[in-house]
Amino acid sequence: MSYFLDTYAMIEIAKGNKKFEPFLDHDLYTSLYNLYEFYFVLLRDFNETIAQEFFYQFKRHLINPNNENIFKASEFKIKNRGKRLSYVDCLGYILALDNGLKFLTGDKEFENLENVEFVKK
Repeated sequence: MSYFLDTYAMIEIAKGNKKFEPFLDHDLYTSLYNLYEFYFVLLRDFNETIAQEFFYQFKRHLINPNNENIFKASEFKIKNRGKRLSYVDCLGYILALDNGLKFLTGDKEFENLENVEFVKK
């Protein structure tokens, strides 16, 4: 199984959360948008060295969105407007679906959606 990491998942991996360890033996992908959000959080909460170390580690497996992914992500966000979903998370979820990946997250807004591997903290 291969996974798309949302920002939540990357942060938990960087923090060493043991619940995310089983996924480290799989192919892990993300987007540049998630990586940007991830880098910001690590820079804010830790330091530039740690932020850059993890940035380059996850940068090796990026999926770039195309026009259709953006259109679908926007429709998904509108369809789920009752939930607190970010634009980045909506795009990541669609990238996972469109690339045959499970969406790995601990974000409660995604807990009961299809194609989601939800990991509680």
